[in-house]
Amino acid sequence: MTDVHATAVIDAAAKIADTAMIGPYCVIGPDVVIGDDVCLKSHVVVDGHTTIGANTVIHPFASLGLQPQHARYKGEASTLVIGENNTIREHVTMHPGTENGRMATTIGNNCLFMVGSHVAHDCAVADDVILTNSVALGGHVVVDEFAIIGGLSGIHQYVRVGKHSMIGGCSAVESDVIPYGSVKGNRARLSGLNVIGLRRRGFSREDIRSLRTAYGLLFSQGGNMAERISEVADLFIDHPGVMDIIDFIRSDSSRAICQPVSSNGNGG
Repeated sequence: MTDVHATAVIDAAAKIADTAMIGPYCVIGPDVVIGDDVCLKSHVVVDGHTTIGANTVIHPFASLGLQPQHARYKGEASTLVIGENNTIREHVTMHPGTENGRMATTIGNNCLFMVGSHVAHDCAVADDVILTNSVALGGHVVVDEFAIIGGLSGIHQYVRVGKHSMIGGCSAVESDVIPYGSVKGNRARLSGLNVIGLRRRGFSREDIRSLRTAYGLLFSQGGNMAERISEVADLFIDHPGVMDIIDFIRSDSSRAICQPVSSNGNGG
């Protein structure tokens, strides 16, 4: 039987796994699905068409699946889907999608959402992502696997954050962040590669050296960006990491690519 505290308020239509634990003063709506071994510590609100995957732990005062902060949302039955093995800390907010977007907000597996972080409507967060304290993702943001976003940072609507990238604390990010990149500042500028993160995740010296060489070529001052992309793609066609960056830059996006600061203080 599900372990439910006597003070919890749960709609009879909600689907809750027998092994879930619902703590004191939690409120769960009718269209919620809660998986095996999910733990809601206390004072958690889960509403809307929200699904929470197995082994996810949700701390007090988190609010998941309530109406998006979008003026054109009209009550459409959009979804919030949270994967498995996630940790969602105090005061985290996550909103479902909208008709103006994908009709879904999706969270992968093994993610950590620290205190006060926010995932807006229509976002797509991949596996093993960390949002530190008070990070805010605007609507339609895409965050790829193993990205880490530093505390008090804001990510502009429609921005893409590439895999294994690192965003420094208090950054305002309004341009796409390349895979393996490191950005910081207001407005955020590319400051190199996330070398520390790559080492921690087992990337070889050779791989990091290749990524550094490709980075130097891509963001040099010679020629134009299209020429540099073609040159790097030809040189590193057999290197998956470099091609991750090339494919990311070539993909359709409504946002520009985040650039380094040039020697004269302007964007590269």
